[in-house]
Amino acid sequence: MSGVQTLTVAPEDAEIRLDRWFKRHFPDLGHGRLEKLLRTGQIRLDGKRVEASDRVAPGQRVRVPPLSSAPRPDANPPRAAPSAADTRLLQERVLYRDAEMIVINKPEGLAVQGGSGTSRHLDGLLDALHFEAKERPRLVHRLDKDTSGVLVLARSAQAAARLGDLFRSKAARKVYWAITVGVPKPRSGKIDQPLAKHAGPGGERVAADDEEGDRALTYYRTVARAGDRFAWLALEPVTGRTHQLRVHCLTLGTPILGDGKYGGAAAHPPSLPQARKLHLHARAIALPLPSGKMVSVTAPLPPHMRTSWDFFGFEDASERDPFIDLAPEK
Repeated sequence: MSGVQTLTVAPEDAEIRLDRWFKRHFPDLGHGRLEKLLRTGQIRLDGKRVEASDRVAPGQRVRVPPLSSAPRPDANPPRAAPSAADTRLLQERVLYRDAEMIVINKPEGLAVQGGSGTSRHLDGLLDALHFEAKERPRLVHRLDKDTSGVLVLARSAQAAARLGDLFRSKAARKVYWAITVGVPKPRSGKIDQPLAKHAGPGGERVAADDEEGDRALTYYRTVARAGDRFAWLALEPVTGRTHQLRVHCLTLGTPILGDGKYGGAAAHPPSLPQARKLHLHARAIALPLPSGKMVSVTAPLPPHMRTSWDFFGFEDASERDPFIDLAPEK
């Protein structure tokens, strides 16, 4: 292929990482060469320099320099049909469904998308959630592999574009529950701390970075505590940075229970059951519909967090509005 191309991101590619967009459309382009093209500014998104981990949105324009392979949108091999067990797992976890979207309670330990060494992931199992729709469901946002809870799927390309706009405009509200090691001071407030990704010998990590970081804003409230050693926090991220809540809790001096990646040994108190598992759960989401109606969906706690709630004697406040008192103003 000769000459520079400018390609427009299609609705079905909404919110995927740029490196995955290239893998989908230019499967012969190696990751090393892609990184070099990004570092030298030969690949741009809407005229701006980008990184492999940046996500694309429908309508954005990707500058593609001369490559040895032409776009092959049909190059991906056919997906294997989900097993009966995986189909049952996902269908039993549907919390809400209408003509435009499905909301599921994602299990902890299931990656949302594939990557190095990850062959089983939610994106590869979405055929289990076709139901009566003609199109395959699409991801519109993400949760970490070890984070459980509410996850929204679009049921068409058009719905993916609309829901993607909701998330980018911050019209969608999300509340997470966590247990932290230590009680934050003050017990409620906001964390307005820029975050940046940094490469290291142990892989990529996110850290507070006032100079090079992107703005990251989280509201939090201590719902209950177990003495001065542990706290149940409700967290509302206004922005959606990678590992935002995990790093913001760390900046409070209270790492999330089970988060060894950021909290180290302090996040794994030996006397607690389930202390090696991440205690972060996407508890609820609220989405405005075009009709003006607000859809609010709540996900029950996963088993390991339910065990910890019982261990500490925390009431789960099932009938309480999960958004109460969290973000009175922005």
